[in-house]
Amino acid sequence: MSLTEKDYKSRLIDDKITEYLKIFGAVSIVGPKWCGKTWTSLNHANSVSLMTEKSQRDLAKIDPKYIFTDERPQLIDEWQLVPTIWDVVRHECDKDHNKGKFILTGSTTLTKEEEEDVYHSGAGRIALMNMYPMSLYESGDSTGDISITDMIKGTANLKHVGKIELEEIAQLLIRGGWPENINVDVEKQGIIPKSYIESVIYKDINERKDRKRDPQKMFMLLKSLSRNESSITSIDTIVKDIEEFTDNENIQSSRNTVLDYLSVLDSLYLISNQEAFSINYRSSKRIGKSPKRHLVDPSLACACLDLTVPKLMNDLNTFGLLFESLVERDLRIYGEYLNAHLFHFRDNTSGDEVDAILEFADGSYGAFEIKLSYDGIDDAKKSLTKFYNNVSKKPKFMCIIVGYFEAVIQDPETGIYIIPITSLKP
Repeated sequence: MSLTEKDYKSRLIDDKITEYLKIFGAVSIVGPKWCGKTWTSLNHANSVSLMTEKSQRDLAKIDPKYIFTDERPQLIDEWQLVPTIWDVVRHECDKDHNKGKFILTGSTTLTKEEEEDVYHSGAGRIALMNMYPMSLYESGDSTGDISITDMIKGTANLKHVGKIELEEIAQLLIRGGWPENINVDVEKQGIIPKSYIESVIYKDINERKDRKRDPQKMFMLLKSLSRNESSITSIDTIVKDIEEFTDNENIQSSRNTVLDYLSVLDSLYLISNQEAFSINYRSSKRIGKSPKRHLVDPSLACACLDLTVPKLMNDLNTFGLLFESLVERDLRIYGEYLNAHLFHFRDNTSGDEVDAILEFADGSYGAFEIKLSYDGIDDAKKSLTKFYNNVSKKPKFMCIIVGYFEAVIQDPETGIYIIPITSLKP
């Protein structure tokens, strides 16, 4: 009998956890704090040990075996607080051929010093899984009238679905995909993301204890990343955005500081950059290699920039970039469910680009353009058509994802799907 909470909302990752617990001795689920790792893991566990509790942590430090139970799968939450747990779990998995013994969760990566306490990767015994904040489909804000699988198979059900107002989309950006925020009153949904940012800059940045970091500099970095959300932005641009310098020595010092602070955000699973897609394009030698920058959830950018629904409605450029971030957050989650990877594409010389590429395990892929409203659909069709004509390996399907739109349709001339984000599921 699992320890499922009574009001637990199912997550897409649940299916993969069930599958992997039948194949591996243990699974390790990593992701940002508050994204729901513990609740989801309890949905599959029969016992739990919380390393955030001092008594359990002290026992594990003496010998991790002291916290083991006979009720499996056993959840060991925030295992990285006692790094020696990893190898002992691996040894326990090696004892016999029984599967599904442990679920490990973690919200931060290990420091180099802590990594010395882990002697084996766990390959073949411990499956690694990423978890993110909720997608719109998981939170109940997408009807799932059309799926990525439908588009792959060419079996999409074209229909009128009803549109969501732009103000409602703006509220979804501010709320984010944090499970604890889903049922909070609309006017208070900005509080949790702002609290998250405060926790990062005043507490979490020093959790690794490898060096002391300045909260103000971290906040400036987060604001810069927020301003550059969904953009291809170089490290040097971010440095100039947050630092004042007068000579080359200061420039290099500032650059090293930014790289260090970015590594901290990465260790907290707060960065979800979108890598460039490598493809045989007509101008392949000039294909961009830089990632598109994202925080793990657009609500964090809204919190850093102190955005509200009226502010977003009066700044459609920022609104559009953050909407793109929301869509790409969901595409990443849906991609994980479908064993696909999320990329972007850009030709640095001509400027040709595709907002998002989902590449599937068999090498096929889908190409997506993202537009806040139907006003941008014609430009999106031109962009995807140009990409299609210039690429040697054609996409399995092409799709324009729109915010303010009221139907699932397929353009009769190009075959491009045009769908609202609030109708999509994997």
